Amino acid sequence: MDNLLQRFETWFSLELGLQQLAPIVMDLIILAVLIVLAVIANYIAKRFILKIVHHFAARSSTRWDDVLVKRKFFRRLSHFAPALVIYLMSSVFFKDPTAILVTKIIAEIYMLFVAIFTIDAFLSSVVDIYHNYDDAGRFPVRIIAQVAKILIFAIIGIIIVSILIGQSPAFFIGGLGAMAAVLMLIFKDPILGLAAGIQLSANKMVRLGDWIEMPKYGADGDVVDISLTTVKIQNFDKTIVTVPTFALVSDGVRNWRGMSESGGRRIKRSIYIDMSSVKFCTQEMIEKFSKIQCLSNYIIDKKKELSDYNSQSNIDDTVLVNGRRMTNLGTFRAYLVSYLKDHPKIHKDLTLLVRQLDPGPTGLPIEVYVFTNDQVWANYESIQADIFDHILAVIPEFDLRVYQNPTGSDFQNLTH
Repeated sequence: MDNLLQRFETWFSLELGLQQLAPIVMDLIILAVLIVLAVIANYIAKRFILKIVHHFAARSSTRWDDVLVKRKFFRRLSHFAPALVIYLMSSVFFKDPTAILVTKIIAEIYMLFVAIFTIDAFLSSVVDIYHNYDDAGRFPVRIIAQVAKILIFAIIGIIIVSILIGQSPAFFIGGLGAMAAVLMLIFKDPILGLAAGIQLSANKMVRLGDWIEMPKYGADGDVVDISLTTVKIQNFDKTIVTVPTFALVSDGVRNWRGMSESGGRRIKRSIYIDMSSVKFCTQEMIEKFSKIQCLSNYIIDKKKELSDYNSQSNIDDTVLVNGRRMTNLGTFRAYLVSYLKDHPKIHKDLTLLVRQLDPGPTGLPIEVYVFTNDQVWANYESIQADIFDHILAVIPEFDLRVYQNPTGSDFQNLTH
């Protein structure tokens, strides 16, 4: 090949009499040959090698190679082929040291840019592969991958600039200390996001799939993405809210993961009782309540307890206010406890109580505090509605009234 090029150069110089242009023409011819070889290498890499790799990836049982293909990792990797041909063959064809140097610099810069895109595809593939596992979200892989991309791209950028101006990369790295304040200002959000991501992971504060509430940002839904600078939350109305990653550390966040892991979902709702309807139980009322299946044992035990206490205390039971007596409200609360314990949709291993809250102008609140064993939102709402439908319907059986502000029909029934 060298002899052929030398003979051609001699012919071009002597026969055509263009001695001064001969070196330039020869360099252009060599450059054209290198470009043709690079095109051939690129064709072979993409037409044959890449096709074989994709074929084996499609036939394999693993998913990671499919992800690499989807992210075009192998396609981007194939771009090294033409650059390597030009880089390696330049010293073989060119005789001029300057031409060799320039060609190699161009090839090196091209390969560095290819490396940037290839590394980007690889790190994105790692994130996708990790998210295929069941425990994905326990570790902020996306944030780490994004930080790694920034660092690698910055390093490659410094190397490219150092190649172009002929300086050592250490020259630029040494100058970064003087630019620390500027870099902190430029990369404020990524730095805060990285710090927040580490805290989120270390303290297990927020993971992918968690249901969180951030009223300040109008967020109430599931975390669908955690990146270096932003967190995406899909509200239950399917809208997407984007908040800064560091806001999950600096601002108040309610995370419902504990509820999800407990196996139950809380019901915490009150019924307001008209206090004027609360009274001592008469004998007729006690006999009526005794016929309620889930209250029969309670009535027997309570009657014995009160009778023993009043007898030991020598209580004159001819006066209602003396001693201890059953009330319709107390019996109603006992009924609710028994009813909820027997309810098939109430979680038996979590808190179950019926309590009085402070009375107010809207009546006496009787709060039901229990957990359902079904966490699906629609099912939960149905269970809660069924329970309170029953409670509202059964209240009159205990001679109690629900407090409700007067309506137009109440005024129409007034007599003059």
